[in-house]
Amino acid sequence: MDILERLGEAVLKGEIGEIEPLTREALDNNFEPLQIINQGLLSGMDIVGQRFKAEEMYIPEVLLSAETMKKSVELLKPMLVQGSLGQAGRVVIGTVKGDYHDVGKNIVIMLMEAAGYEVIDLGMDVSEATFIDTTKDKQPNVLGMSAMLTTTMMEMKKVIDLLNEQNLRHKVKVIVGGAPLNQSFAEQIGADGYGENAAAAVDLLKQLVRH
Repeated sequence: MDILERLGEAVLKGEIGEIEPLTREALDNNFEPLQIINQGLLSGMDIVGQRFKAEEMYIPEVLLSAETMKKSVELLKPMLVQGSLGQAGRVVIGTVKGDYHDVGKNIVIMLMEAAGYEVIDLGMDVSEATFIDTTKDKQPNVLGMSAMLTTTMMEMKKVIDLLNEQNLRHKVKVIVGGAPLNQSFAEQIGADGYGENAAAAVDLLKQLVRH
């Protein structure tokens, strides 16, 4: 098993004590930070997501895997070639009202920050008013919304409708994500894009924010 596979395995198993030595070993072997994230850490996190959906893993195990990945990303962040935090653009992100899931959102934030974006995290159970007020105040390039429940998905449309009503929609790109969503839903509610997973969300961000 090569070092990238071992990193993915450590994330999958939540081996929080092993992740930093493995990350340093990967760097010593001349792997690039983004290579470590995309081919190592995220390969493990993708399996975590699949197993969680299949009810083969449960929330405490998912949280441990996410925390394990976070320790590695924190070590890599200063070395990423994209430069200083915020250079690539600003993102406001939150989990919509009535939804208390943030594991996926937090992984997306880690990767966005690693890619050089300034991220303002509004947390969970975020009201439409908070999304709107923060968009006015912080003037982000992108507004990101997450939902893990079919019952909270339509909160996203309420926020987009309010952006339109208040003449803000043309000023900000809107991306959405979460287990029950798909591209068709994103188009239906008027979002600019849908991220199927954390890596896809960052790719989408790069497409939408071009300097």
